[in-house]
Amino acid sequence: MFRAVYNMFKIPDLRNKVLFTIVLLIIYRIGFHIPIPGIDQSKIEAAVATRDTESPLGRAAEYMQIFTGGTLDKSSLFGLGIMPYITSSIILMLLGEVVPALKKLRQEGQTGYKKIQEYTRYLAVLICVIQSMMFLKMFVGGYAYAGMHTQAMIMGVVGMTAGTIFLMWLGEQIDEYGIGNGISLIIMAGIISRMPWAIQMLWQNVDLRVGASVGSVGPAQLLFLIAAFVFVVAGAILITQGQRRIPIQQAKQVRGRRLYGGQRHYLPLRVNHGGVMPIIFASSFMIFPAVVIGQLAKIKNWVFLDTWERALRPGAYTYNILYMLLIFLFAYFWVTVQFQPKEVAKHLRDSGSFVPGLRPGRRTAEYLEAVMTRITYFGAAFLAIIAVVPSVVSILLGIDWRVATFLGGTGLLIVVSVSLDLVQKIEASLLMHSYDGFSETGRIKGAYA
Repeated sequence: MFRAVYNMFKIPDLRNKVLFTIVLLIIYRIGFHIPIPGIDQSKIEAAVATRDTESPLGRAAEYMQIFTGGTLDKSSLFGLGIMPYITSSIILMLLGEVVPALKKLRQEGQTGYKKIQEYTRYLAVLICVIQSMMFLKMFVGGYAYAGMHTQAMIMGVVGMTAGTIFLMWLGEQIDEYGIGNGISLIIMAGIISRMPWAIQMLWQNVDLRVGASVGSVGPAQLLFLIAAFVFVVAGAILITQGQRRIPIQQAKQVRGRRLYGGQRHYLPLRVNHGGVMPIIFASSFMIFPAVVIGQLAKIKNWVFLDTWERALRPGAYTYNILYMLLIFLFAYFWVTVQFQPKEVAKHLRDSGSFVPGLRPGRRTAEYLEAVMTRITYFGAAFLAIIAVVPSVVSILLGIDWRVATFLGGTGLLIVVSVSLDLVQKIEASLLMHSYDGFSETGRIKGAYA
């Protein structure tokens, strides 16, 4: 591994790409220390210190920070992170299945892709304006300097929107001149930036004495946390790389006096085809009813509203059950949107390939759909388990849920998947220049059944 890292910096082209990517990520982190003009940062720090992190709004704010990499104790230009762009991409991706004009653009190849990217940027600007207004109203509305409330709102909306657009540009520069997926690396950098804080919070509660006090983390609990972290990371790598390989036979064709085709290859179907999207959708959906019911409970003193508000609080038994069911639902929904067995079967038939033992066309499409449905069940089950691990660890060990979040959930899956993608791209460059990769047994590949 260390030899591969050394070889990585021996290749001028690869070295320049890696250093360019690192510099842009450093610029991204510097932006979080540039405050919004007109906002009194000391008042925000005092308010954040006394906020209720267990309320639905507090959980929603902390959940947003996982992806943006920021903190609520400062209102920065990059406070929204890159999530508005991700949201707009998801919206247009879903609309592409129901709007004929967008569906036609997707079929036009690179030209249609560029047009959809242009629409994505426009929609991202609109989402940035709406989210920045909500953020400023909710968190910093009363913390502007005297007589500068309107000016602070205007500068905040313009500044945070410009910050997100700048992050979009950084991601595109990494895609073109760096290495790895720029947007994914920015999200991963935001998640990793909070890990030192989580480790510090955990270390403050560690008590290595035999008779550890109640509420502290003893030696057995600390060993369990380390083992659980290693186990979850290993499981995340396995499920991310896991795939079902469908054998594909290419038909033989005679052209002139030569025989072409006849090769045998594979169609890889990912076990976790939806990635982290089912968890993101399920988490967002579970936040909304809890916030609405919590606000209604403050207005009306109805018993059933208070009961439902407690039942839908993160960590509650009812919340976890509904959370897991929604992850299964959205996992199958995302596979339905992203994986089109009829299109795959049509492409195989047009290219002269077929699945051995199956007729091309409808029978092949039914087989691919059945296989994807079965393997998606295991992928969704893993996502559901890894999503509730932080809540279970927080309740059983009495650890702050913000610290336990790094044992599972969306953040960990994003870090694992992006890291694997980055390592594979670096390894491909090393092998192209006749250097060994990171693994002594050969190139890193996906596990398959």
